Order: sequence, then structure tokens, then C-alpha cells
Amino acid sequence: MSRTNRKITIPISIGYGMTDIMGGGAFTVIGAWLLFFYTTFVGLSPVEAASIVAIARIVDAIVSLFMGSFTDHFYKNPLGKRFGRRRFFLLIGAPLMLVYTLLWMTGMNFWFYLAVYLAFEIIAAMVLIPWETLPSEMTKDFNSRTKLSTCRMFLSASGTFLATFIPGLLIGHFGEHDPNAYFINGVVFAVLFMVCVFISWKVTWERDLTPEMLEELERSNQPTSFVEKVAMVGHLFKEYGSTLKVRAFRKHLAIYLLSFTAKDVYNTVFVFFCVYCLNVSSSLAGTLLSMSIVGLPVTLIAGFAIIKYGPSRLYVFAYTLMMLCLVGLFMVYQFPTDNKVTLLVILAALYQVGRCVLEFTPWNVFPFIPDIDEMITRQRREGLFAAVMTFSRKTTVAIATFIVGLMLQNGGFVKGSQVQPEQAINTIATLLFAGTAGLLILALWQALTFHLNKRTHKIFVDEVERLKANGAKNDVDPEARRIVEDLTGYSYDTLWCEGEKKAPEKHKSLSQLS
Repeated sequence: MSRTNRKITIPISIGYGMTDIMGGGAFTVIGAWLLFFYTTFVGLSPVEAASIVAIARIVDAIVSLFMGSFTDHFYKNPLGKRFGRRRFFLLIGAPLMLVYTLLWMTGMNFWFYLAVYLAFEIIAAMVLIPWETLPSEMTKDFNSRTKLSTCRMFLSASGTFLATFIPGLLIGHFGEHDPNAYFINGVVFAVLFMVCVFISWKVTWERDLTPEMLEELERSNQPTSFVEKVAMVGHLFKEYGSTLKVRAFRKHLAIYLLSFTAKDVYNTVFVFFCVYCLNVSSSLAGTLLSMSIVGLPVTLIAGFAIIKYGPSRLYVFAYTLMMLCLVGLFMVYQFPTDNKVTLLVILAALYQVGRCVLEFTPWNVFPFIPDIDEMITRQRREGLFAAVMTFSRKTTVAIATFIVGLMLQNGGFVKGSQVQPEQAINTIATLLFAGTAGLLILALWQALTFHLNKRTHKIFVDEVERLKANGAKNDVDPEARRIVEDLTGYSYDTLWCEGEKKAPEKHKSLSQLS
């Protein structure tokens, strides 16, 4: 039996999803607490702290861009043959998760924190990019992929909850001004991440090598000269650019980047907002962030909802709810009341419902994007799309984080001070409300015209399979033609042309440059 025909059970889905405890948890802690920790306990300025995140993620984004193609072709390597072209990176990435602990040490200089954060970002990319392609490797079935993605997002929500609940618990135990709370938090999560990544490696598998891949494996025409290697790098960037020719992917990427950057701005500023604008403790801020526990049942509900209603309606629900919560927070900020804490808890819980759906939906959609691309290129390029998404995401979050740090510093924020000037307080509030809401509105605009769902995906894939079976293009069903053209952005008549099929030898990777 082909490995892609193995049954996707709930235990396998859970094992696969364990890695997103790291994906969701590590960067939730970083997004919510790292700038606050560096400006309050380490003594870095807002720009220095934000620069660490921005520089590391830009460098990491460039590395990530090559990682997808590298893993696509890693089956040519002896290690790839033995351990799998994707799963090998989970195996070596598991023990390297312990680097996370070093982020939360005090008494070091700017360059130490930059180097450590850069190392962790690259390690995370080395694990997450090949891991994100595994649903496409393991099965072609929509419901099975949804099962994998639902378990993944349930565990991501669990990681997000732990990443907000445990720091608040430790800060409450050690006190508001003890940096040991942050270091112990780092140790706990580093060990947890190591175990989770190893479990994902253990329970997953990859598709069998296709005849085309085996044929390429036997080829020996490797680039040797400097000119050939430069030409190959240029070709690789051309391949990355080609992903943006897929209309469904362009919309998916815009929705993903706008909504996740909105979430990042909120997470980065929220602790500052609670401490300096609302005058509540950082441990209460952690408690409010830990309302992400509502994401556990919400993820399960969203798994059914995305099949019944499609991703577009889930996007609209998530963004609308989050913007309503921002309005509520603005009212609490402008009109203080004795019931402030109660209102904050309610608003935080509702916001986390929206945030969970926001995070859940894009990664449920992603496994189906390569299916759309196959109609255009007649190839399977999961790693390429995962790399482009990761590169774009890390680039935008780097820019957004740096802008937040720059605005805080230019807004008069005083590092290490327990009281901030009025100008700094207004800057923090503006970032939280205008920054988050503006990005959500743009994401909503794109989501309203996104038409990939279970029904359209099935019609699309059935048409691809019909053409693979040498079906005549003239016999296409009118609805299938319309859906294919809408999702690809191409005229149906220009697709699946035999003369446009690219030769396998033209798709080499950076793994051949060494």
C-alpha cells in the first residue's frame, strides 16, 4: 500500500500537530514578552529590542526562502534517502530547541541576544518549513488533511494558551520585578518544544518517490561553474516569483500576512498597553492573554465550520469579532470604571475566539494551494509555497516589530521606567487600536473575494484528475471551467498544455550548489 494511502487517525493527527505547540507557543511568548523583557530587565532601548527581532527575522526569512526548495530536493542526499527529505529536519531540530532558553538570560549585551535570537529563528524555520508540507505528503484527501490541520491548530491553541498562562503564573509567583520568572519560563518551554518536535518526527511519513523524482535522482548533470550556480540561484528566485501568479495563492498570502501582522501588533503592544495605559500589573496582562484557552474548543468548532461554511466566512467572523473587541478596549481605556478587570477579561476572551479562528483558517487552506498550482505547472511544489509564505511572514513581522519599536522610542518611551510620559501612553494606544484595526480591515477586504472551499476544491481536483487521465479539454464542465479560471487566474484554454510542461531537469535546488 502506498504511504499516501495510509489512514490518517486522530493519534497520528495529534502527533503531527505537536510541532505547532512550538510554532504557536515560542513566538507567542516572544511576541508578547520579549520586547517588554528586553526594555524592562535587560536595559535595551525599544529600537534596540525591536532591531533584534527585525534583523533576525529578515536574515531568517532569506534562509527560509531557500529552505523550501532545499527540502524539495533533499531526497537526493543520503540523509534524505534514509530519514526523508522533510522529516530529517525535524529529527535534528528537536534537540536544538534548547537554544530557546538562552533568549531569557540577563546581563548580556545586544550582540549576544541578536545572535541567539537569530539562531533560534533559523532552527525554527528549519523545522517548520518541511513540517508544514507534511499534510500534502501524507494524504490527498480533503477531510484527512482537515483532520491533520484541525489537530495542528488545536495544539497550536494549546501552545498559545501555555505561552500566555505560564509566564503570568511565574510572574505572579516570583514578583513583577524578578527576571528569573522569564528565564524559568524559557527552560520549561525549550524542553517542551524538544519533545513535541521529536513526536512529530516519529509519527509522520512522506509520499513515495514518483518516477519523475527517481529519474531526476539518477541524473548527474550538476552545476559546477560559478556562472552555472549563479544562474541556478536566479532560476530559483524566478520559481518563487512564479507562485504569485496563482490567484488563489495571492489572495491567501494577502489575507495571511495582513491578519497575522495585525495579531502581531496587538500581541507586541498589549502588555505595554495594560501596564502603562490601563495601569494594571503585567501578571494581569498575562492572565488576559491566557484567555487564549478558549481557543481549544473554538478550534474544534472551526474544524467543522470550515468544511460547512468555507474559509471566507470564517475570516469575516474572526476579523469582525476582533474589531468589535478593539472598540470595547477603547471604551475601557477612555472611560475607566470600577468593573474594569471584569470587562477586560470578557473582552480578552472574545478577542481570543476571533484570534483563534484567524490563526486556524490560513493553515487549513494552505495544503490545497499546491493543488491549484498543479493545474498551471503540472508539478507538486509544496515546499516552494511553504517557503514563500514563511519568507513573507517573517519579513512583514520584522518590519512591523521594528516600526512598533521605532514608534515607541520616538513617542517618548523611557526604558526601565515604571511610569511613562503622556506622549508615550498615547503612542501605545494608537499602535494597539489604529494599527491592529487597520490591518484587519484590509484582510477582510481580501477575504470577501476568496472562493476556495471544500466544494470548489473537489471540483478543481476532479478536473485535474480528469486531465491526468487524458480527458479532452473540450469536454470540460462549464462550472469546472469557471472555478479553474477563478482559482488559477488563468484562462482555462491556456492551462494543461502539453508543450508547456517543464522538464524535470530545469528544477534544481540549492542543495546542488554545495
